[in-house]
Amino acid sequence: MNKSGEEGDNTKAKKARKPKVVRKMTESRLANIALHYLERYSSSEQNLRQVLERRVMKAAHAHPETDIDAAKGWIDALIVRYVEVGLLNDAAYAEAKTRSGLERGEAPRVIAMKLAQKGVLKEISDTALEDLAEDFPAPELQAALTLIRKKRIGPYRTDAENRKEMREKDLAKMARAGFSYDTAKRMIDAEDIDELKSYIEKNL
Repeated sequence: MNKSGEEGDNTKAKKARKPKVVRKMTESRLANIALHYLERYSSSEQNLRQVLERRVMKAAHAHPETDIDAAKGWIDALIVRYVEVGLLNDAAYAEAKTRSGLERGEAPRVIAMKLAQKGVLKEISDTALEDLAEDFPAPELQAALTLIRKKRIGPYRTDAENRKEMREKDLAKMARAGFSYDTAKRMIDAEDIDELKSYIEKNL
């Protein structure tokens, strides 16, 4: 079959494809949606609430008779139930996200901001960061080292002239990643990797 013929068949297929039908929201359907989401993703209480509220509003748009207040009551009951059985635990969620964030090279302040966006209370996120002190005694420095290694910037640049030319851009990249100017400068201006590692070990 020639190219024009294939394009014609694809166009017909797209036209023939029916739009997805939005089903009416029920209490059991909402519970199924919540469980399916939790099977795929870790979640905070507030994040799950927002996910479910969006699904309710989508259903309400297609089915104007939807009782939104009743649906919000279902959501409240689900959140309480899942907290009681341990499917939702903001402290455990914050600990996991904090650990994975630091291992990816995220600055502690960025991790805290992301947790706040998910509705995690500040005292919970602060505790999560403090509890990781045994594994990450100098979290900002260790996360910064991970970032510059992944981005191949600062002392990880092999061309000395290029490194000098890119210094300001590298500092800006660290700042955008949430690191303080002092930390960024220490990382980017280090003579070599051994100097950085030695500095971090002294601050552990």
